[in-house]
Order: sequence, then structure tokens, then C-alpha cells
Amino acid sequence: MAKVQTSAGILLYRRGAEGLEVLLVHPGGPFFARKDDGAWSIPKGLLDPDEDRLTAARREFAEETGHSAPGGDALELGEVRLKSGKRVVGFALEGDLDAASIVSNTFEMAWPPRSGRMQSFPEVDRGEWFPLDAARVKLNAAQVAFLDRLVPHVTSR
Repeated sequence: MAKVQTSAGILLYRRGAEGLEVLLVHPGGPFFARKDDGAWSIPKGLLDPDEDRLTAARREFAEETGHSAPGGDALELGEVRLKSGKRVVGFALEGDLDAASIVSNTFEMAWPPRSGRMQSFPEVDRGEWFPLDAARVKLNAAQVAFLDRLVPHVTSR
């Protein structure tokens, strides 16, 4: 039986003129090139064995955005399970960054399929700030729960 993979990520949020906004990233590579609604994610990645979840989330945020995650106390948003079975642990941090300046690490894969040619693609091809209503449409369906868990904590302050 295969071990269930667990990723950790950070949902960065800010309070804009129009209300609460969250930073989402769009996965890079040819499989997601034409996908939009339901394809976006929080910056996240796999946990190393015995790695602290928040440490992993901060590392992955930096790898996928090219920016360090803001300091301060992170709000743990719990865990969700993707359709693939993978688990994602989310943390929320308040902060800001220029989404246009996101530069991701890369991965390699054979492309086109079965060609034997390896090509390099960014893990994240872009990031964008979304108001909550738009984020609910763009975000992977399982990760929408992170928005639902965030709202009571930031609207009560």
C-alpha cells in the first residue's frame, strides 16, 4: 500500500480596498497550460520525512514564489484531501508581495509524451491576488476549505 503524500503550504492574505484578498498560484507545465478555474492552488509542496509542517510550508512558499514568507505567527488552517488522495496542510499569513514578480523553481519531464526529450518547466507559471469570491472559483475545490477556515479569524479582528 502506497504511503499518502502530504504537502504543506501558505495562504497569503491581505486586506485590500475591496476587502480580503488571497494570493494563489497557477501550476506550470503543459498539463495546466489551458486550465484556469479550479486549477489554482496555494503555494505548497511535499513535506520531507520528519519535517516540521510550518517549516516545510515556508520553504515551499519561497521555492514556488521566489519570495520569503512573511514572519509572524501563522494561523494553522488544518488539512484537506485532494481528489488524488494527497493531503495538504495549510497555514495563513498576512502579507503582501508583487504577484508579477513571482519566479518559481522548475521541474523536468519528458515532453512531448513518449518523445524521450526532457524539458524544464516552472512549478508555478504565475501568481495573482484574488478577492474571496473569485478565489473560490479559481482554487482547487478541496483547497476552498482553507478560505472558509481563514475568514472567521481575519474578519473578527
